[in-house]
Amino acid sequence: MKKKLLLLGGSSYILPVIEACKKHNITVYTADYLPDNIAHKYSDGYFNVSIVDKEAVLSLAKELKVDGINAFATDAGVKTMAYVAEKLNLPCVANYSAVEILQDKPKFRNFLKDNNFLAPMFESYTSYDDAIKNLHKFHLPVMVKPADSAGSKGVTKVESLDQFEDACAFALRFSTKKEFIVEEFIENVGPPSDTDSFSIDGVLTHFTLNSQYFDKNSPGEYAPCAFVYPTMWPPEKKAYLHDELQRLISLLGLKTSVYNIESRIARDGNVYIMEVSPRGGGNRLSEMIRYIYGVDFIEATVLHSVGLPFKLPKLIKTADIWVEIILHSNIDGIYEGLIIDENIKNCIVELDVLIKPGDKVEAFSAANKMVGTAILKIDSSLDNHVRNNIHNLVKVKVK
Repeated sequence: MKKKLLLLGGSSYILPVIEACKKHNITVYTADYLPDNIAHKYSDGYFNVSIVDKEAVLSLAKELKVDGINAFATDAGVKTMAYVAEKLNLPCVANYSAVEILQDKPKFRNFLKDNNFLAPMFESYTSYDDAIKNLHKFHLPVMVKPADSAGSKGVTKVESLDQFEDACAFALRFSTKKEFIVEEFIENVGPPSDTDSFSIDGVLTHFTLNSQYFDKNSPGEYAPCAFVYPTMWPPEKKAYLHDELQRLISLLGLKTSVYNIESRIARDGNVYIMEVSPRGGGNRLSEMIRYIYGVDFIEATVLHSVGLPFKLPKLIKTADIWVEIILHSNIDGIYEGLIIDENIKNCIVELDVLIKPGDKVEAFSAANKMVGTAILKIDSSLDNHVRNNIHNLVKVKVK
């Protein structure tokens, strides 16, 4: 019989997932509370259901008699995915309690601390009044983050006391459970990494790292604006992180999944695991892995989600530099076009602009304010030029 998959979310990031379903003759449904999301136009059926409402999604999955459920690139749906999969005995990375640890910042930070992983000092709160009483435990600057949100939403770096109350209120706006954390700021040496990896039957078989860049001139200071592969991390740091991630996977009983993993090297040389989420990352990160290595995490995720076998070839190093640029503007305005660095004009593999000249552009305050992506394949001779001029390679022109 034809397999059926329920996807939670409807952003452009799940369009490749829908394409993989079509390729394998899998019926694919999408669900969220935003009927205008683009992915719903391409699925076999859209259902207006909040993806954080576990019982509503469970009822829908039962009604549709799906063979699988997934929340690829949709952080808000990951816990619901695990809950429904557990209730219906569908394929999933782990049981609900393990996935909940990964998706809840206070629980994840406590898990790291309890199991002797390096982790930033933190406290969780539900109100500014409670948080300000304990702020003396920290040295400024600190990070204030929603307890249960991703993609830099609701995140503030607090460098002075007069910023703290607004930062707490901002974080609460983006928290479903109305909780936030105050966390010591871990200053990184060189670019951090934010990329996708894959485990099969509890073994971290496909481990990748990149260099993640931010635009300090944009209002979304912590929204990534570029990714460069490969990373510049020293080999011993890469090996340490791999081993720590494998230890984490084993301790939580994680089995088969794609993961979005954020990590960094601190000023003291220590390597920190900042986030691990059992889903494909936003910003087309699994698509970048497919471009670079010819390894398709998306197809593997689709097939595994509905109980079908899959194969993933080994990752093979490439001499080329691969770049993804998140096209954005630092100011509000009217889109006029792109300004492309002459050195890389012949290196563009894909240019995906979501707007046209004359359209309004909003300043890049968060990932959802991007106006498109550019993917570049660059000869290693241009490595330094690319990394040193990352914000000027492809710029959005507005008036």
